Amino acid sequence: MWRRALYLLSHRHFSAEPEVPSLYSFLQPSVFALKRDPPLPPKPQQDPTPQTLTLERQSTLEATLRASLNANNTDEAWKSFKTLTNCSSFPSKPLTNSMIAHLSSLKDTHNLKRAFASVVFLLEKNPSLVEYETVETLLNSMKDGGTAAPAFALVKCMFKNRYFVPFGIWGNALVEICRKNGSFAAFLRVFNENCRIALDEKLDFMKPNLVACNAALEGCCRDLESIVDAENVVETMSVLGVRPDELSFGFLAYLYALKGLEEKIVELESLMGGFGFANKRTFLGNVISGYVKSGSLESVSVNILRNLRANGEDSNFTEETFCQVVRGFLQHGSFKDLANLIIEAQKLETQSIPIEKSIGYGIISACVDLGFLDKAHSILDEMNARGCSVGLGVYVPILKAYCQEKRTAEATELVTEISNSGLQLDATTYDALIDASMSSQDFQSAFSLFRDMREARIPDLNGSYLTIMTGLTENHRPELMAAFLDEVVEDPRIVVGTHDWNSILHAFCKAGRLEDARRTFRRMVFLQFEPNEQTYLSLINGYANAEKYFNVMMLWNEVKRRLSIDGEKSFKLDHNLVDAFLYALVKGGFFDAVMQVVEKSQEMKIFVDKWRYKQAFMENHKKLKVAKLRKRNLKKMESLVAFKNWAGLSAE
Repeated sequence: MWRRALYLLSHRHFSAEPEVPSLYSFLQPSVFALKRDPPLPPKPQQDPTPQTLTLERQSTLEATLRASLNANNTDEAWKSFKTLTNCSSFPSKPLTNSMIAHLSSLKDTHNLKRAFASVVFLLEKNPSLVEYETVETLLNSMKDGGTAAPAFALVKCMFKNRYFVPFGIWGNALVEICRKNGSFAAFLRVFNENCRIALDEKLDFMKPNLVACNAALEGCCRDLESIVDAENVVETMSVLGVRPDELSFGFLAYLYALKGLEEKIVELESLMGGFGFANKRTFLGNVISGYVKSGSLESVSVNILRNLRANGEDSNFTEETFCQVVRGFLQHGSFKDLANLIIEAQKLETQSIPIEKSIGYGIISACVDLGFLDKAHSILDEMNARGCSVGLGVYVPILKAYCQEKRTAEATELVTEISNSGLQLDATTYDALIDASMSSQDFQSAFSLFRDMREARIPDLNGSYLTIMTGLTENHRPELMAAFLDEVVEDPRIVVGTHDWNSILHAFCKAGRLEDARRTFRRMVFLQFEPNEQTYLSLINGYANAEKYFNVMMLWNEVKRRLSIDGEKSFKLDHNLVDAFLYALVKGGFFDAVMQVVEKSQEMKIFVDKWRYKQAFMENHKKLKVAKLRKRNLKKMESLVAFKNWAGLSAE
């Protein structure tokens, strides 16, 4: 078909009839009218001969035109140009094209009409004045402005006046205009005339490129739905030597499917192989699209399953194709028909096929993308009701949609159903579900999902573990953090560190729940997690805020014991920890422990701001006298004296 000669093309002569009504309809009553003046009664003896200009007057007008263009004075330039052309005294070629290019560049409708009228007028009167680049500039402005009718009229005028411009200058702009305005049927007429001229006049530069040929073919197949016109375009391409591509075959495939011509589709597919096109995704998508448009749902199913038999590892259909399938079935059939298609497809799909490549995934994803999430779940329910196995490709898009809509409880229920059916989700899906649950503060769903994740033997649990811990921290739920950590702490797939316990301790202490903090600390030590500086700092601040200074002293005794046993190998004092101990112990009046901290800080060369502790003493123990302590507690008296001497206070 592609190689048959173009003997059917008509050989009409160029029409000499003027096209004023269609060409100038929006410029009436005069091509160059700036405003509509009321008509004047005709003069009885009016001379029809155009007025002529003297050379001096013409020179003056051209100079004015040039100066107006340089000054961007459009109206003044237009007056000069109109006067010159009305008197058949055309400006020089460069000046004429500068004028038209200037009008085209302004991009407003009024000046675009002026530019259009000027070019048409010149094509009628003196086409040699118009440069190719000027035509290209004007058409590009029309393309940007979305004005299809004048663009087609301009090209027709070029043909009528035998002003033949290389196709590349005007053809691509016209194709883009067609795509914007959906005017491929109009383009087809211009395309056919252009091809006839190129062949009759033997003008190779007028031959259209593949993009233009496909645009004409698209107009025949999708707009006109005409087999005769489409095959004429194919014959034209053959004669012109334009090699088709996948799109060319795709448009024809759509039309043949629309008309129910199965044998033509088979012939076309075979011809594609002859041209060396191995990727048939575009072709198959167009076939499906044509059958959907015709309402032939049985043919849609047959072709999807036939393709699947030939390509078990890849459905070969795009997202847009699946969306068309879903729209077609829901318009002409029902969700039960879609369920049946998925069931039949799953029988043909291999076990190794990726989830995203399965027919079920494509159809359910399309349902979700089109806003039919409930229909998607109805398809799932229908498959379960029939007792059919449901692949992950059906479940995953619904789960993702539930995540996006924060319907986490339903998602968790669906995950349980998936697990009970023997299927296993991947870590990425679990992570997304848990993240959505935590974002919705649906903590129980997150815990349930994480348990399911552990039972499914997912090797990498750390991402979801951190998501849960971070979410609970941000929401100030230390009791849930403690319970969760206690549940997972012995799982070797989860990396639990001292910082995790510290987060719980800090949250409990900040909330004033010191007994819970103490139990967490004991549990942490029992499980052999080494407390660090941050651990003690949180506990000190918590006890100090509650004025439980004795507990601070007990913490110091533990820290002192660790320092004496391990030295500084696993734990050492820092400035913040020393400061926290000193401040709390001074306020509590445990001066013996205070001096122990001072001694250790001096030993470790940690700077201590004495003023802060002097102030703490004055605020809490201003009336405490050494003489009174001497009688009751000699050791405490000695510690108090030592502190006062160190802090620079009077020992009286």
